[in-house]
Amino acid sequence: MMRSDATFWQGKKVFLTGHTGFKGAWMCLLLHTLGAQVTGYALPAPTKPSLYELCRIDSLVHSVTGDIRERKKLTDTLLSARPDIVIHMAAQPLVGLSYVEPVATYETNVMGTVYLLEAVRSARETGIPIRALVNVTTDKCYEIKEWTWGYREVDTLGGHDPYSNSKACAELVTACYRASFFQGGRSAGKGAAHRDCNGTGRKCHRRW
Repeated sequence: MMRSDATFWQGKKVFLTGHTGFKGAWMCLLLHTLGAQVTGYALPAPTKPSLYELCRIDSLVHSVTGDIRERKKLTDTLLSARPDIVIHMAAQPLVGLSYVEPVATYETNVMGTVYLLEAVRSARETGIPIRALVNVTTDKCYEIKEWTWGYREVDTLGGHDPYSNSKACAELVTACYRASFFQGGRSAGKGAAHRDCNGTGRKCHRRW
């Protein structure tokens, strides 16, 4: 198993979207423990109580309240933070709610990703040396095959519900920006998508 170098994060400036959510709050705690300087950008904590409030994470990071769909505010905040690394966790994360609010789901999960990638591109063009971007998506981004085995990295993206499909779209957008803008020249940098699975935390809104 590969071991991470904890000293890597010492003093690193990290721009983290979605830091008030369940996983975002855990990411803040981890990055703070490792010595990173975190700027968080997100809507207010989505639940009461919330891990974000219970752990008083606002005292550990520089927190900015904002919607990922507010392109100018997002860009201005990222440029002001001058990060080394960007981690994108902001999302509309619920399958059930995506049936109720499909447009908002696509606006947040797809266009929100586009706006963040554009902000990163603008930052690098102005000389801010962003080294890497990680887009956190989901294990639900694959086309449903009803297989008895797990999906693989090479399997077809898809998703039958708006949430899953929007996350597949976000992966395609990330891959496009990596190939078009973040390879070679002064915009070179590392980009990756991490497919996550949430087995605990926020109660899911369901409507079937």
